[in-house]
Amino acid sequence: MLTRLAFVLLTLTAVLQSQAPTYTYKVLHTYPHSTHSYTEGLFYQNGLLYEGTGLEGHSGLLIYPLGSIFPIQHVDLPPQYFGEGIINNGSNLLQWTWQSHIGFLYDRFTLRQIGTFHYTGEGWGITRTARELITSDGTATLRFRNPATFAETRSILVHDGPTPIDQLNELEFIHGLIYANVWHSDRIARISPVDGRVLSWIDCTGLLPDAQRLTPESVLNGIAYDPQHDRLFVTGKQWPTLFEIKVMPQTPKSR
Repeated sequence: MLTRLAFVLLTLTAVLQSQAPTYTYKVLHTYPHSTHSYTEGLFYQNGLLYEGTGLEGHSGLLIYPLGSIFPIQHVDLPPQYFGEGIINNGSNLLQWTWQSHIGFLYDRFTLRQIGTFHYTGEGWGITRTARELITSDGTATLRFRNPATFAETRSILVHDGPTPIDQLNELEFIHGLIYANVWHSDRIARISPVDGRVLSWIDCTGLLPDAQRLTPESVLNGIAYDPQHDRLFVTGKQWPTLFEIKVMPQTPKSR
């Protein structure tokens, strides 16, 4: 007869070794997206899309209505910076950079720069809960940060069963889970913020045909959520389209 400890260990081992299920998608609506935007950060608020773009000399922060590719407001980063993730932080916007260890604070209503901040490591994606910021740096570690100071408060290792999942890029926090693009992949991980376990995957294969991708780096990267209408938007770097999708179970293959 198994002792209680042995039973717990076997159960834990089974959980750690199990792989997360994979879901697919249904496209509900499509909207234009500028192929000039090398998307690194994206979120939706009050009918507007806020987008952070990358590449040295082309990085910036754009605000535009859903359905338009023409920004109603924008600000360019100095040409030496490669822009990365963005997030709203109260009445401010926060944008950090890839390898320069500097981030910028803007007034959300005027896009006037009101400050800078510094950090160690690389900057990739960023999202937030009601109380914390969550950031990625290309590794399998997601870091939780104080929104007032940007100081790290805790971290989780993202894993699917026993396998660490790295290359985590653009992030969004939806219904208590962290959604994360995996760089150079057409998959989105849905991650527990408690222990880093991948609870499920969204396979976005075929969302944008390869013929419409401008370069090999025109990859899936950009997740935004409209909580008021429960809408999920995804796009990619220099993609011509922003997709509103519904997550669907995989259809079993016939034998």
